[in-house]
Amino acid sequence: MFKIIWHRLIENKLATIGGIIVGILFIVAIFAPFIAPNAPDEMDRLAILTPPSFIHLLGTDDLGRDVLSRMIYGARVSLFVGFAAVGISIIIGIIIGALSGYFGGIIDSIFMRFVDIMLSIPTFFLILAVITFLEPGIYNIMIVIGLTSWMGVARLVRAEFLSCRDKEFILAVRAVGASGFRIMFRHMLPNSLSPIIVSAVLGVASAVLVESALSFLGIGVQSPTPSWGNILTSGKDNIEIAWWLSFFPGSAILITVLGYNLLGEGLRDSLDPRVN
Repeated sequence: MFKIIWHRLIENKLATIGGIIVGILFIVAIFAPFIAPNAPDEMDRLAILTPPSFIHLLGTDDLGRDVLSRMIYGARVSLFVGFAAVGISIIIGIIIGALSGYFGGIIDSIFMRFVDIMLSIPTFFLILAVITFLEPGIYNIMIVIGLTSWMGVARLVRAEFLSCRDKEFILAVRAVGASGFRIMFRHMLPNSLSPIIVSAVLGVASAVLVESALSFLGIGVQSPTPSWGNILTSGKDNIEIAWWLSFFPGSAILITVLGYNLLGEGLRDSLDPRVN
């Protein structure tokens, strides 16, 4: 089964490109201290807003910090926030979707109406509203993004549980006296993992975008901690004289989101049993 999925994945050229991009980002994030030419907060007062050169490959910012180094460490922050936020949303979505799909009835109605209410509120503005009451920071950002992005996962899990709760293998497990918890998370959940995995991969891309937007607005990751979003803020303030402060972090965000989207679409096709 895994061999079939792997062959389908590598035969998809766009998914392969996405996987390569994601793999490179992981390597950069993990080995940032060894790859970055300087510390992310190291300042060079004699090289403020200098353009890309052999000394500073991506130029420097308005405090003389090396943009390449900050970009490399910023990859760590973006991916950490993305994966942590998706982890929170997946856990909440699985619990609510599983309970809703397995029990049905009034429990299903209550949970799904709550999901409908959450979906009716624009997510980004909901995040902005919550962040205004919290101190900006990495941990608050990832928690808020996770707590406001679980609704799609809940619907996916609910649909999968509804489709398999009356299948023969579930009825057989029920007949031997297995508990509801065991049935949900030992037998039904493993058969619902495909859409969850795809949703998680695509969710990382969305979380990276949201984190970058919040940091750009000044209510996300705060300087001197490097983030692609707050590097963009510096670029906005110096757009007329320092194009590199906007171009490079903007390109990094674009490539990262594209990579995860391509990988997610490839996984969707590879995990779909209807695809030959």
